[in-house]
Amino acid sequence: MIVLWYMAGKKAPWNKGFNKFNHPSIQKISCTLAAKPRSNFYFWQIKHRSKYRAIEKNKDLAELLGVILGDGNIEVFPRTERLTVSCNSKNRGFINRYKDIIEKIFGKKVKCTKFKNSNCVRISIYQKLISERMGIPTGNRNKLKFKIPEWILKNKKFLICYLRGLFEAEGSFCVHKPTGTYKLFFCNQNKSLLENVYSSLILLGFHPNKSGYKIQISKKEEIYKAKNLIKFRQYCNTCGVV
Repeated sequence: MIVLWYMAGKKAPWNKGFNKFNHPSIQKISCTLAAKPRSNFYFWQIKHRSKYRAIEKNKDLAELLGVILGDGNIEVFPRTERLTVSCNSKNRGFINRYKDIIEKIFGKKVKCTKFKNSNCVRISIYQKLISERMGIPTGNRNKLKFKIPEWILKNKKFLICYLRGLFEAEGSFCVHKPTGTYKLFFCNQNKSLLENVYSSLILLGFHPNKSGYKIQISKKEEIYKAKNLIKFRQYCNTCGVV
């Protein structure tokens, strides 16, 4: 009872409702600190600056690169960066898989946000130097000119994982048995990504076709071979990782 009485009679803090723009004393302090060449906490910040380890070049990174280039984005903020991957909320295998991969790579829990009145889920994570460590420029992907990294080109397993990421984000598999039509598509408006997919499929022994903003394989035998090779839409029921 004594505690409740004390809390009920407690006055609001002197600075409640104020900020550096509408309170003369706080504004004066803010202007004084802003005029200094260094913050009062400069040396403490240098000493305690977070160190982010380099990301290991492996199959997980190769696959995540493909997913981000196909259906992701890296945004820059004043003190951090945000990596986001958008997907269909009904595709739980995709969500679980790339949630696990992102957490494994960055060592941090991700946030999955479901948009109202939409089937879209956004997987996101905040951390510094994401773009620099992954080697992906920030900004609009449509205008991005991206070459396949050498460490991926030199390793067939990494190249397959890179392709899987791209197809998981922007690929589709279609079958129409009455007409005997089989298609494995990759669709994107970015010409450099189309070229990456086309050249990668050729390196792996396939015979893709180019058509506008689309790369496709049409031979039935090659379609199933490519689909199984990159494990397209194959997810583990428990963790989402195959």
